[in-house]
Formats: sequence, structure tokens, C-alpha cells
Amino acid sequence: MLSLAVAQDWPIHQLDVKNAFLHGTLSETVYCSQPTGFVDSAFPSHVCKLNKSLYGLKQAPRAWYSRFAAYLIKLGFVEAKCDTSLFIYRRGSDTVYLLLYVDDIVLIASSATLLRSTITALQ
Repeated sequence: MLSLAVAQDWPIHQLDVKNAFLHGTLSETVYCSQPTGFVDSAFPSHVCKLNKSLYGLKQAPRAWYSRFAAYLIKLGFVEAKCDTSLFIYRRGSDTVYLLLYVDDIVLIASSATLLRSTITALQ
């Protein structure tokens, strides 16, 4: 991807998603014990049902990826068949490549304006 950007003289940008795994929505039911310091004294043996993902859950990476990939598809990106972490957006001569690795994103685009509008859409 970087060699393509250099060969085409396209702008490159790197993003880091803060607390990425906390943005995932769980598709299955997950319970955890009450956190230390936040135990309900009236119900000390009760557990918490999680609605969102937490760091440390084995489901967290998949929940984050699924939510992010679904959003990219809404924006018009297509998941590459050769690499599920590569997403491609093409409209006429406009092209954007987005590479996702856990919570790090590398973007290249055919123009600086297109790159800025993509970054804005991801915010």
C-alpha cells in the first residue's frame, strides 16, 4: 500500500483509535462479576450483564472489527478479498485504501481533499 502511495504520489495518513475495544457491540450475552469497589451491598452476589465490549474479553477484537467494518461498508468501502483488513473505496477517479490493524489505521487516497473527507467521516 505504501509503495502504491509513493508511486502515485498520493497522500498518506495514519490514525489510532482510542479505546477501540470499548466501541464494540457484543452479539452474544456476556456476564461478569461486579467490579471491586462497585459491589452493590444489597446484592453482593449479583453479576453484571455487559452491553458493550471490554478489554480482556475474548470477544472484544471481533466486536470492534465487526462494528468498524460495517461502518466502512456504509460509507461505500468494499472489503478486499485477498486481505480482510484492507478496505477499498472507488468512485470514478477517486480511490481510498484503508488498512486496519487492531486499532491502527493507515489511509492513502488519490487526493488530499478525499483523504481529509475520509478522515472526517471516520471521526
